[in-house]
Amino acid sequence: MRSTILVAAALALGALPARAERPADFEAAFAAEARNADPAFAGFSAARGQSFYASTHGGDWSCSTCHGGDPSAAGQHAVTGQRIEPLAPAANAKRFSRTASVEKWFRRNCNDVLKRPCTAQEKGDLLVWLMGASAGAGGAR
Repeated sequence: MRSTILVAAALALGALPARAERPADFEAAFAAEARNADPAFAGFSAARGQSFYASTHGGDWSCSTCHGGDPSAAGQHAVTGQRIEPLAPAANAKRFSRTASVEKWFRRNCNDVLKRPCTAQEKGDLLVWLMGASAGAGGAR
C-alpha cells in the first residue's frame, strides 16, 4: 500500500523518468501536429526530407553544413569544430529517443538554418528520410 502511494505521488510530480521513445513515436506525434495544422495533410515524404536537409533555405547554412552529407556518419560543427554524432537513428540509437532532446535540437537547429521554428511537416519529412538511412550506408536512401 505504501509503495503504491509513493508511485502515485511520484507520477503526480513527474519525478519518474519518461520511457525511452522511438523515432516512430516522434513521427506519429509530428503527423498528429501536422494534421492539426492542416487537415489536408497527406503524409511525410523522405524526398522532401532529403531536400530539406541539403537546402540552405536562403541562408548560409543547411543541416548538412554541420551534420555532413551522410547523416549516418559523424559531422562537425561549422563554427566550434565540435564533433557531432551521427544523426540517423540507425547509426546512433540515442537520436530521437528523448522528447526533451528532440525538442531542444529542432528548436536550436531550425533557428540556425531557417531563422524560424520548423513546422511539423518539415520535422516529419526530415525524420522519415533519416529513418531510411542505414548505418554506414553512405547516406540515406
